[in-house]
Amino acid sequence: MTAQQPTALTPTDQGQPLPDARILAIDIGGTGLKAAILDIDGNLATERLRVETPHPCSPDELVDALVKLVEPLPAFDYVSVGFPGVVRNGKIITAPNLGTEALMGLDLASALQQRLGKPVKVINDADMQGYGAIEGKGLEMVITLGTGFGSALFMDGVLAPHLEIAHLPFRKGKDYDQQIGDKARRKISKKKWNRRVKRAIDTLRILTHFDKLYIGGGNADQIKFELDPDVQIISNENGVRGGAWLWRKKGN
Repeated sequence: MTAQQPTALTPTDQGQPLPDARILAIDIGGTGLKAAILDIDGNLATERLRVETPHPCSPDELVDALVKLVEPLPAFDYVSVGFPGVVRNGKIITAPNLGTEALMGLDLASALQQRLGKPVKVINDADMQGYGAIEGKGLEMVITLGTGFGSALFMDGVLAPHLEIAHLPFRKGKDYDQQIGDKARRKISKKKWNRRVKRAIDTLRILTHFDKLYIGGGNADQIKFELDPDVQIISNENGVRGGAWLWRKKGN
């Protein structure tokens, strides 16, 4: 892919949608890297591509894998990236399922902008999935059940500062990641894992008093208990669809 010069950010920085803009949305997961082109409303303009996440995952390996992943896709104007960890100003603070020691401090936004030649925004992956799912009314929470446990909070459509609930104590001295993540799911019975997920939902309800809870991630379809009316399972396509909203909403 030939690098192009970054385009101006003025229209979207002012909160004005660009009707003809095309957004490259990338969803980085512990097991897979996904990407697709979206229109400004979050509709898929291409199929969602997927490759395995490299392990071990050094900064160069991650960036190279992402650039190679998107090579078959058509032209785009902006780039949105969801990353499984704490991200601030495009820089990786934590990467619990990819290797914090190797990736901490990587300015992923700048690295991808240099390689792809377009403006790049990077946020937590649950935050980006939330943008693709929420209605923008009241306190909405998103959790993702995948390699680890992700979470995001929105108030009237505005993203709250990211909280690493995944690494708070959950039960028996272990955190949410350790008790509900994919490794735990594979080790215990489906019934026991579902009991843990239900307990997590009950705990988060007490913690946040959410108006609506959305559940995504690769293991969301493993939930077998009846959900309350204010809890909804969402498609994993929201992980990339939410990328459009990063360029539509002021201040994100």
